[in-house]
Amino acid sequence: MPPHTVVIGVDSSTQSTKAAFVDIATGRLLAVGRAPHVVTGEAGARETDPEVWWRALRDAVAAGLKESGVPAEAVTGIAVAGQQHGLVVLGADGSPLRPALLWNDTRSAPQAAALTAALGGADAWTARTGSVPVAAMTASKWMWLRENEPATAAAATAIRLPHDFLTERLSGVAVTDPGDASGTCWYSTATGAYDPELLELLSIEPASLPEVASSGAARIGSLTAGAAGALGLPAGIAVAAGTGDNMSAAVGLGLGGAGLLDHPVLSLGTSGTVFAASRTRPASPALSGFAAADGTYLPLACTLNCTLAVDKVAALLGLDRADAAPGGEAVLLPYLDGERTPDLPTASGLLTGLRHDTTPQQLLGAAYEGAVFTVLRALDELLRACGLDPEDPEVAARPLLLIGGGARGHQWVETVRRLSGRPVTVPAGGELVAMGAAALAASAVTGRDPVAIATGWQTGEDPQLAAVERDLATWARIGSVLDRASQPLLGADRPRA
Repeated sequence: MPPHTVVIGVDSSTQSTKAAFVDIATGRLLAVGRAPHVVTGEAGARETDPEVWWRALRDAVAAGLKESGVPAEAVTGIAVAGQQHGLVVLGADGSPLRPALLWNDTRSAPQAAALTAALGGADAWTARTGSVPVAAMTASKWMWLRENEPATAAAATAIRLPHDFLTERLSGVAVTDPGDASGTCWYSTATGAYDPELLELLSIEPASLPEVASSGAARIGSLTAGAAGALGLPAGIAVAAGTGDNMSAAVGLGLGGAGLLDHPVLSLGTSGTVFAASRTRPASPALSGFAAADGTYLPLACTLNCTLAVDKVAALLGLDRADAAPGGEAVLLPYLDGERTPDLPTASGLLTGLRHDTTPQQLLGAAYEGAVFTVLRALDELLRACGLDPEDPEVAARPLLLIGGGARGHQWVETVRRLSGRPVTVPAGGELVAMGAAALAASAVTGRDPVAIATGWQTGEDPQLAAVERDLATWARIGSVLDRASQPLLGADRPRA
């Protein structure tokens, strides 16, 4: 292999780090090094020591070098895509002051509600940031920290997102990108910069935040000698700004704002996420109006409970995750960690419709149905917020791109097909977040457009699975249960679902 032909795309997710070694010219995936993370917490808390991410990155790169057989000298660039929203606070010496609060830590729900009210309501927030504060957003977590650990907040000299933390470790430069920054609720998608009034509301010093690069593909520096020694890579190779995991997946799929919602994406992982590329800036409380890594927009809706919740139900039943059947009359809302969409941060799971002839396999199938229903209803909200009618036959016929760990599971794919009635495409390449990060790294090396690079690699081109008849009876049954469970939210209290 000629020298200087390989880039590394890093996917630092909630549960693990993956380092994809990719040939720049062909997009061939040479190897994927992996290393696990440790997530701690209970009763709504979800935390990880950021040093765990750095050690996992180091281990994943070492594993990828070994598996690929690529000489270190062939690597010419690296970019990190990270889980969104997590709050990392650093002290004067650059070290984390405490474990990071992860996106799925729901303790900051009261702070989210208070922030929403402080600015005058949801519409005021979406007009500025594109999103309304919920427990997942970094601004809510920062306010939780200020109220519950004021000494730690006062000692913080730097505030970072997970991917920012790793990028700074690689390059020595404090830089983020518009995509990941747009998930903080202190970056304005309307102006393309941090919002001074929101920083004042949050009591955040601008100097504590990373600079915002023009895009996730921008070369923001070079691999430092220290980082190079830790990773076993050449010092001086290109480090791209990187981005959030959803934005990186969009790049990996070759989505860059060419059209509005032509190919909605469902990502089935720890969370269930639906997004699409758009050149139009959406501003609706019904969704998160994020920026994309390339300067366009990525309207997105996210649910908390997806593959992990279904795996938990399978474990409780003593079943393999594939041993499921349609739920029959049973309905299971698997909101085991609260829920983000719908906004039920204190919810727990709800099971109803049991009969004497209900089988364990049907209960597991009902968990799949509950999780998929929640993601697909979030898709409907996204479509409506962008001016499209989800019941319009033309809109309803648009294929879904199905990605994430769940996309490799037969039960997940078939449940999505049955409840959506849409054609489904499951990209065979996999590792789309890491491949998107690799395209960002390749762009930093070559100066070419990252979406064009990923499109040339054909990371998102795969045959479609034909539409099947939509299971409207199951859809209506789950919707009725969820609507009844959510009805008390019209009052002052948030009950457990």
